[in-house]
Amino acid sequence: MRDEAGAVLEASRAQGMEKLHRFLSGRVLGYRASRNYDRGPGKHDAVSGLSPYIRYRLLLEPEVLTRTLDEHELGKVGKFVDEVFWRTYWKGWLEHNPTVWSRYLRSLEEAQDSLHSNPALRAAYFDAVNGKTGITPFDAWVEELCDTGYVHNHARMWFASIWIFTLKLPWVLGADFFLRHLLDGDCASNTLSWRWVAGLQTKGKTYLTTVNNLRKYAEARFFNGSEVSGLDRLASSAVPLQEPPLPPASPLVLPSVAEPRAGEGLLLTEEDLWFDRLIEPGAVSIWRPEANTVAACSPTVQGFKDAACADALARCANEWPNTAICGSLTSVSQVVDWVRTNQLQRVHMAYVAQGLVRPSLAPLNRALAECGCELSLFVRTYDRQCWPHCRRGFFQLRKRIPSLIEQMGLDRGMPRQASLFFAPTNVPAE
Repeated sequence: MRDEAGAVLEASRAQGMEKLHRFLSGRVLGYRASRNYDRGPGKHDAVSGLSPYIRYRLLLEPEVLTRTLDEHELGKVGKFVDEVFWRTYWKGWLEHNPTVWSRYLRSLEEAQDSLHSNPALRAAYFDAVNGKTGITPFDAWVEELCDTGYVHNHARMWFASIWIFTLKLPWVLGADFFLRHLLDGDCASNTLSWRWVAGLQTKGKTYLTTVNNLRKYAEARFFNGSEVSGLDRLASSAVPLQEPPLPPASPLVLPSVAEPRAGEGLLLTEEDLWFDRLIEPGAVSIWRPEANTVAACSPTVQGFKDAACADALARCANEWPNTAICGSLTSVSQVVDWVRTNQLQRVHMAYVAQGLVRPSLAPLNRALAECGCELSLFVRTYDRQCWPHCRRGFFQLRKRIPSLIEQMGLDRGMPRQASLFFAPTNVPAE
């Protein structure tokens, strides 16, 4: 498997740290000027390539920010810092607006039913996902996505725009296609980015792919003397999609802190594979519920997830040689057996945000309570400090980035304990 720049891709924290080091050694200073150029598979060396590692929290956002600001002034790397906070913003916004996720799932189910009942829609959809539309850039992105699990961020916007406004396909089917094939596919970032292109996220504001924009930012890839077809078919306008009004944003209700004690269990999830070294847990495993996906992810993504989980367990075994390390648990009954075998009275798990894993927590919590074990969710300091500022547009969070960096000490080294458990602080809501 190769990464966005053509190097061998390894789903490990060690490689994530190495990629961060290489990026900060020089390329980050040219990030603002060169980040929007799509140069093709194996040539995406203007971006960091960190997103899959942050997605599964093999790397934490605070440590990426800390290392960045240890080496560079904020004024020189502000655009990269903004992009780290964009992922935070999408996660926080969806926490305030969970109806958007449930609405997406219902719309996706309806669109998938339509594929079975509408032959014309089915044919257009399969032409799109198989890269047979006749639109050269679009078909190339499909091939790159399916082969590598990566598409340049600017190309993702072009892709979504063509899917929605030129091919006239349901946006939720495109979002699902991305989520199943992107190594960094994240429920919040992916869903809300597609909504933004469609004109649903920021009312009336759409994104339209144009030939001029393609020529400017993808000239070396598509306009280098080779034949480019289908551009005359690109939509000339992008009428925003419509939906019923959303309910008011919900207040955040996050779990309180439960200080850990030695001997308690730690249950990781694919959503958060980073662990703290403050205690030695009695047992460690990973909760990977079998029914946590709308549709199966691609073999490339599945392989990355499997390797990332294996890396997390190997790091736990190395850090805690006396701890019982168990492989993945995929059913509630397996978790209950694990709890009983290790005589656990409390199990800690990083808070699971809105998305595919979240629905599995309710039955898991009930089953653990029935066998006398408490499921204790903890919220990382970074999330707890940032999410209250994600109720409205990104600017509301962005203008607070300097103060958040100072408040969390990210400009002078991240306090180790703050990365896992939250020392109570009053955080004003928007």
